[in-house]
Amino acid sequence: MHPVEVTPVSRKGWLLFIALCVIWGIPYLLIRVAVRELPPPTLVFLRTAPAALLLTPLALHRGELRPLLAHWRWVVAYTLVELAVPWLLLSHAEQRLSSSLAGLMVAAVPLIAVVLYRAVGAGEHLDARRLAGLLIGFAGVAALVGIDTGATDPLAIAEMLVVALGYAAGPLIISRRLAGLPTLGVITASLALTAVGYAPAGLLSMPASISAETVGAVAVLAIVCTVIAFLVFFALIREVGPSRSTVITYVNPLVAVLLGVVLLGEPFTLGIAVGMPLILVGSLLGTAPSLRKPGATSEARTGEPADDPAASPPTP
Repeated sequence: MHPVEVTPVSRKGWLLFIALCVIWGIPYLLIRVAVRELPPPTLVFLRTAPAALLLTPLALHRGELRPLLAHWRWVVAYTLVELAVPWLLLSHAEQRLSSSLAGLMVAAVPLIAVVLYRAVGAGEHLDARRLAGLLIGFAGVAALVGIDTGATDPLAIAEMLVVALGYAAGPLIISRRLAGLPTLGVITASLALTAVGYAPAGLLSMPASISAETVGAVAVLAIVCTVIAFLVFFALIREVGPSRSTVITYVNPLVAVLLGVVLLGEPFTLGIAVGMPLILVGSLLGTAPSLRKPGATSEARTGEPADDPAASPPTP
């Protein structure tokens, strides 16, 4: 077996990584701010419509929408499980949950993904290290919810679990049914479909007036956390590879908790203190590439492990 040559991350790669960790760590705070005045359907519409309008010209210019037509059913399925349903439930849940707790619940996505993909035969072998990671991570989720039981809403927790399941299932559809299709085209089409789907309810339930704070939160969600975030993510993948780029999954929750506590005055509870390190350590171990036996297919010589869809980062 050839030795694996691990290439160092460039300065550009580190800058893209840091930027994306922040960009995808702040949506939970912004959603929490926005849902104080906006109904969830309105928020989803106002986030996706501007993003779709901004990305569509770029996707058309690159010719990345036409190839999707032959796979439109699976594009719709991906849209439902990755954007349309999770973003509605996430917005509804954050009407009653802190942004910190929401961010940490989403941090369990890699754990759910490992179990889901193993169930359908799409994931790597669960060696002792990955199995221990799953147990540690799910213990963290139990601690996160169980210790702070009196401060959590059961319906909101259930909604967040559905959100996490959707975020875990989305990359599975990409890897099994939409592999090889242009990523920007899939994201743009999904945003457009979601915007169109929520337009009636979003427009009908839109308040007569909203504060400047809410307008700012929605604008940042649509432009920075959606349009710019995806463009930065694609650039990060090109710079450092798909496997390394998934490390943002483990940093985003830390940003979400920090911002929620510092900017919104949310409590740093015992459940968060106990559950957060368990979830992050469990996710890191549970999604790590399985240790290969001698003679097995080697990793790419760039130092990138074989792609595992279970390690794909969720879209906050």
